[in-house]
Amino acid sequence: MMMSNCTVVTEFLLLGFSDALGLHILHLVTFLVMYLAALIGNLLVITLIAVDSHLHTLMYFFLLNLSILDIGSISVIVPKSMANAILNTRLISYSGCITQVYFFLFFITADLDILTIMAYDRYIAICKPLHYATVMNRRACLKMAAAAWSPALLYSALHTGNTFRLPFCHSNIINQFFCEVPQLLRISFSEVFTSEIQIIIFGACLGLVCIVFIFVSYIQIFTTVLRIPSEQGWHKAVSTCLSYLIVVILLVSTALIAHMKPTSGSPSALDLMVSVLYSMIPPMMNPVIYSMRNKDIKAALWKLVTWRWFIPKKMSVILQ
Repeated sequence: MMMSNCTVVTEFLLLGFSDALGLHILHLVTFLVMYLAALIGNLLVITLIAVDSHLHTLMYFFLLNLSILDIGSISVIVPKSMANAILNTRLISYSGCITQVYFFLFFITADLDILTIMAYDRYIAICKPLHYATVMNRRACLKMAAAAWSPALLYSALHTGNTFRLPFCHSNIINQFFCEVPQLLRISFSEVFTSEIQIIIFGACLGLVCIVFIFVSYIQIFTTVLRIPSEQGWHKAVSTCLSYLIVVILLVSTALIAHMKPTSGSPSALDLMVSVLYSMIPPMMNPVIYSMRNKDIKAALWKLVTWRWFIPKKMSVILQ
């Protein structure tokens, strides 16, 4: 009976940030700075890997994949939030919300898969260097990349389909700055379907398996590097493992908190902060931690900068 009185939802209202002018401007400026930092950093990594033949190796192939996924994940949600802030609106269409949920889930899932593969790549390179060429050959790496992207496509399709099978009758107000699955489940008319619960549990288990695998890999790397009989061994181990683990912990812990904790009926500063941490900070920090601290990337960047600097000067001398 209540279902028959249910009005079909054609759009959602995104909440999350104050209407006060000062906070409104702060929201826009902060998101713009973070988005540009993520976009420029990842595009720079992609450009360097594409143009420098010395970076056409398997490790940088995975870094290229990571940068593409990071650009995708932050571009799905941030431009819409900034556009709404500029236009002073909170609306997002039903189809737009579906698109946001699908692609954000896909990019985040594939991102974690690639991070897991990168951990395995570093484990083989550092702990079993004699087997690296055999284990991490080009064919194997292409299969690993496909294994990261394909299940992410399937998982995001199942998760999105099950989420939007639910009728949204209680409200169309999402207490978040983008279409987030926990908030959509909160405003659905009926109890969450068993299939949706199963998909959430399945996703959480996959995430846990990935994080355990990453931790075990880096513990092995850490202990192997520490065997180097010098003080440099300790510093190399810390620089190799700690920064990578910080990014992974940040991504996984905040995502789990956002999706596992009970959703509140009103906007919460903690909800917003957690969502920003797992949706925006990793895409912004990954180029710095995984790439810009790498000596090969630095060398490629220096070559690109000097080439762009000296070629115009050389041409001007010739023309004179």
